[in-house]
Amino acid sequence: MPLIALAVLTYAAGLIAGFAGAAPIAILAGVACAALAAVGRAGTRAALGALLVAGAFVALRDSAAAARCRSDATHRAPWHAQLEDAAAPGAFVHAEVRWPGCAMLASVSVERGRGDAGQRVSLSGTAFLTARGIKVAHGHLASDGSRDPLLAARAAIGGRIDTLFRGDAPLVRALLIADERAIDPAVRDRFAVSGIVHMLSISGLHVAIIAMAVELLCRAARLRPTTAGLATLAITAVYVAVIGLPAPAVRSGIMLGVRSLCRIFQRPTSPWAALALGAAAPLAVPVTVLDLGYQLSVLGMAALIASGALAKRCIPAAWRGTRRSLARTLIASLVACAASAPLVAWTFGRISLIAPVTNILATPVVAVLQPALFLAFALSPIHALGALVADACHPMLWALDAIATAGASVPYAALTVAPSLVTAVLSGCASIALLVACVSRAPARAVLVALAALTMAAWRPLWPTGDGEMELHAIDVGQGDAIALRTPAGRWVLFDAGRDWTGGDAGRATVIPYLRRLGGVVVLFVLSHPHADHVGGGASVIAALHPAAYWVGASAGTSTPYRASLIAARDEHVSWRRVHPGDSLVVDGVRLHVLAPDSAWMVGLTDPNAGSVVVRAEYGSVRMLLMGDAEKGEEERLVAAYGDALRADVLKVGHHGSNTSSTPACLALVHPRVALISVGAGNMYGHPSASVLRALTASGAAVLRTDLEGSIVCRTDGRTLEVEEAGDRWNVAPAATP
Repeated sequence: MPLIALAVLTYAAGLIAGFAGAAPIAILAGVACAALAAVGRAGTRAALGALLVAGAFVALRDSAAAARCRSDATHRAPWHAQLEDAAAPGAFVHAEVRWPGCAMLASVSVERGRGDAGQRVSLSGTAFLTARGIKVAHGHLASDGSRDPLLAARAAIGGRIDTLFRGDAPLVRALLIADERAIDPAVRDRFAVSGIVHMLSISGLHVAIIAMAVELLCRAARLRPTTAGLATLAITAVYVAVIGLPAPAVRSGIMLGVRSLCRIFQRPTSPWAALALGAAAPLAVPVTVLDLGYQLSVLGMAALIASGALAKRCIPAAWRGTRRSLARTLIASLVACAASAPLVAWTFGRISLIAPVTNILATPVVAVLQPALFLAFALSPIHALGALVADACHPMLWALDAIATAGASVPYAALTVAPSLVTAVLSGCASIALLVACVSRAPARAVLVALAALTMAAWRPLWPTGDGEMELHAIDVGQGDAIALRTPAGRWVLFDAGRDWTGGDAGRATVIPYLRRLGGVVVLFVLSHPHADHVGGGASVIAALHPAAYWVGASAGTSTPYRASLIAARDEHVSWRRVHPGDSLVVDGVRLHVLAPDSAWMVGLTDPNAGSVVVRAEYGSVRMLLMGDAEKGEEERLVAAYGDALRADVLKVGHHGSNTSSTPACLALVHPRVALISVGAGNMYGHPSASVLRALTASGAAVLRTDLEGSIVCRTDGRTLEVEEAGDRWNVAPAATP
């Protein structure tokens, strides 16, 4: 592998370590490598060690700058913003807001003002932070008259696509201009299950296909090879700029440029060097290293190069024509799927087993479809010709969707998985070793490394994961609840799974990644009540994490996601039971006691909140009380039934801090040291209530909220209590003696 490829790989590793919180490890490794190399006078190793350290420091610098921007964001109104969509009163649009040294994505609910896509405006309104940037409610827009030409061109192209392709427009927008927002969630899901969801986003494959088509047209126009190459580069560069410079497209464009320059100057170079240059360019914005599209693009190209080397060794020389071409395609598909499997499993929680076949079928369709779509758009000023080519594209679009549908309908087409961080890292090492084995003339050592890593990954679930402490994690799922209790042995009891929305849910998006990053199996899933903000992610959690049991209480109602969770429990053979007051369970020394609801209380109720499952968890002398969405009536029954037994050091506040809960009588008995409120930023309900916040503070509790601190962890060894929130840790003072 060329030195430049090793250099880019090392620098990227330093960036990833820095952004992932492992900068000290990367810095120590880099310094040690440089020191050992200096002793042995190995300049290359010293330089690589220096690059590893440099990457870690750059990531630390950018992380600090991003944190500063986030802390400053909501105080910068009015912002200078650039609209990504056309805006009008009542619209919900995306924009980029900027102030000196900072830029953030914003979602804006427009109340007053108008603007076109790409227009620069002054933006004001009520803002709050989200995971991706800021959300602005009651947005007021005032145009400054200027406009970004590339965004304006992209919007105009999108409008022309809508006119030209009609019902096919959402798919065509994704394939031509990297706009996936209009794709139906059901369509995206079947592409994901069949393993070809990457074809819905602009990647190096799409750019390369268009570039080859443009080059063929230039050659057909009898342009000289040098002129044709330069024209292809120019048109490709404009196209990549118009679609927003996505990292995979930039990587592909740089590689095409390297190839063209090598051809012009007749100076061949290693494909690994070309890949390294293409991978390095997007890292001008260091955080790009965390972008999934970028990672899959670089990994996919590396797999393609490696599979080419493997095919040369494995395919018999006697095989010619179609037979040889099919063998090469199959090898490339298998290597690419195997190499990307750890990353796909870590990100999406599933692995498509049908992907090698569907990719072989879909790739030639896209190879013909992509330039045809580009041609249809290019001819669109002559409407009759553009419409003719667009109509000719319809069968190919249908064929692509048919491949996804057929692949998704195959039994066990995809496996639902939930790897821990250690398992994902071990699997990633195995995939890298696989690529090394493909290109190595002596692959035995790399194969042994891959087998060893996979063996360790397979045995990883049996490794002990606990540290002898109990932890309660209030996971930030927005407006909803997802409370995870980790036992001293590293196993999980999950209470609720957050909300759902069109095309997704908090279980898949937040809860599953959160738990699998920490590792450990889920032994029990407890649902407080069937409202969608608590059970919205339930079906995803059950399907991915396979809890040993599913507990629910008597319910005064139902919901669509609740029914979906029951179906998932049936399909996954998860034991389901209804719990009653007095039921208990001991898991790794943690005692769980169900306090409510009872059947007599549920008679005549119509609001599921009023019948929430209430659980007290005990470890040593420390108690934690989880109230779900219990309201005043249920609290009164708990006070009457349990009295002083309600005392708890940590209280998960009922109903997101609403004034329907947390009565003075209940708080007086619980007397918490820490009060956790799971609540969404800027929610429409006004949670938490100011009166409840005052009452909790007056009771002596430290009040922590997920909308302000993010996910919160309470940790205990059975005697002391520690809180971790917003990157900080502190010990909670012992409870005052009554």
